[in-house]
Amino acid sequence: MENINKQVEDKLKNTDDKKKEQILADFSVFINYLGDKVEIGEKMGLSEERIAQLAEKVAGYLAKKEDPKNSEEYLLQRLWQVGDKEQQHMLAHMLVKLAKDQNN
Repeated sequence: MENINKQVEDKLKNTDDKKKEQILADFSVFINYLGDKVEIGEKMGLSEERIAQLAEKVAGYLAKKEDPKNSEEYLLQRLWQVGDKEQQHMLAHMLVKLAKDQNN
């Protein structure tokens, strides 16, 4: 599992700015992108809990390092910032669920 953490961290650090901008510019594109990644994780055999933990890592990175590109991302960033660790974990679960629902 540590290998997956490293892969996520590397992906976050190495995604070029243009690609990042395309993903984050529109909330529905972001949720679809997340849904695709959730689907890949499920095919790899990751549990929903593990996927939510990885989503937490991504959300934490975005909240700290990326400016929101739209009102939905601004709301998510603010919720992330005011939430404690447990609330952030639940928000990550909800994002995973939203992404899965969007892709169905």
